[in-house]
Amino acid sequence: MTGSAPAPIRAVPDGGTHGPPPATLAATGVSVGYDDRLVCRAVDVEVVRGSYTAVIGPNACGKSTLLRALARLLRPSAGHVVLDGRDIASYRPRELATRLGLLPQTSLAPDGIRVADLVARGRHPHQGMFDRWSAEDERAVVAALEATGVTELSGRLVDELSGGQRQRVWVSMALAQETSVLLLDEPTTFLDVAHQYGLLELFEDLRTDHGRTIVVVLHDLNQAARYADHVVMMKDGEVVRSGPPAEVVTEELVEHVYGLRCRVVPDPETGTPLVVPRRRTRG
Repeated sequence: MTGSAPAPIRAVPDGGTHGPPPATLAATGVSVGYDDRLVCRAVDVEVVRGSYTAVIGPNACGKSTLLRALARLLRPSAGHVVLDGRDIASYRPRELATRLGLLPQTSLAPDGIRVADLVARGRHPHQGMFDRWSAEDERAVVAALEATGVTELSGRLVDELSGGQRQRVWVSMALAQETSVLLLDEPTTFLDVAHQYGLLELFEDLRTDHGRTIVVVLHDLNQAARYADHVVMMKDGEVVRSGPPAEVVTEELVEHVYGLRCRVVPDPETGTPLVVPRRRTRG
């Protein structure tokens, strides 16, 4: 993986050691796009099981396209994607949906659907054709509503909600799916700053407390550096650098990728990289 640092050798309970944890999701030499337009070129990305990975880069650099390829919504013209040691193309749709969940940039709810019913759709992959709604399904939906703070909206029509409320409802549906891998494309869109950070904290809790693997596309470099333990920086359809935030979110790379002159200083709250844009010199 381009520019990534090797994972440290870690102690295990029996006193032995082992190397880097296995990747749960990996793209190798993936080139993908739309019709005849290639967007991502020969991309290598490795997502370690239980990690919190942020994909960053300027607009139209290929972040969302890469995420769609990782979710099998786009078929690469070259290379392949592997999930839990198997080519992702070999999974049956229902089997894949119990392992990997995706929250796309834009989602369209059916007319007249209520919040609780939309979130309940996240349970479909876990139900057979003749299965009835179970106590486990109910528990998962209730937990997802509570986690995103939309329990009080459960009886409301989705069409009546604000953009920020709808976004949290869509996140709830993704959480109700209870997959081990969760891909989220700009999940903080439409949210005020308090809900943005609340959501990013929620993803951290899912990782640390429940062992979920989180991959999130973000525009805010400081949010990516604060919450992710692995950052993938893209430009013009290619991975420029990937690795720990301190190795990726640097003054040189931010200027190279975004054209933004800045200072990168330690975040006073977390010690992670904090990007401070430089002011233009007037005169």
